[in-house]
Amino acid sequence: MKKDTEELTNELANAEGVEGFIENNRENFRKYTLAEYLAFLLQEKNVTKAEVITKSQLVQIYAYHIFAGRKKNPARNKIIALALAFTLSPEETQRLLYYAGCERLYVRSSWDSVILYALSYHMSVIDTEILLSDLTEKPLLGSE
Repeated sequence: MKKDTEELTNELANAEGVEGFIENNRENFRKYTLAEYLAFLLQEKNVTKAEVITKSQLVQIYAYHIFAGRKKNPARNKIIALALAFTLSPEETQRLLYYAGCERLYVRSSWDSVILYALSYHMSVIDTEILLSDLTEKPLLGSE
């Protein structure tokens, strides 16, 4: 049975040893590479790679490298642009950031709060850029 993060955290805190914890919870650990998770999202959201890349405003070759798994450490802002293009929820975006090996969005950061707001209201990358600019925050993809 799959356990949520809170259950796993509590179980680890009460474990007698990490070896037993790992052995008992292998099925609960990360299963996807970033490329695999992006492929899963394409299917789940019923969109094409080309649609997402166009909406993301990313340079096409860079985005295709992310999808193919050739870009091993994509920039956080690029992953956020993909999340906006997929119209992911804030929770889904946190999961995407996790698989990308990027820092989670943090509500105590004003820039991150704008992104969380944009995700909540399914704003486009362009509309998010405008909102960031209006609030004098650094841009998502453009120059500062």
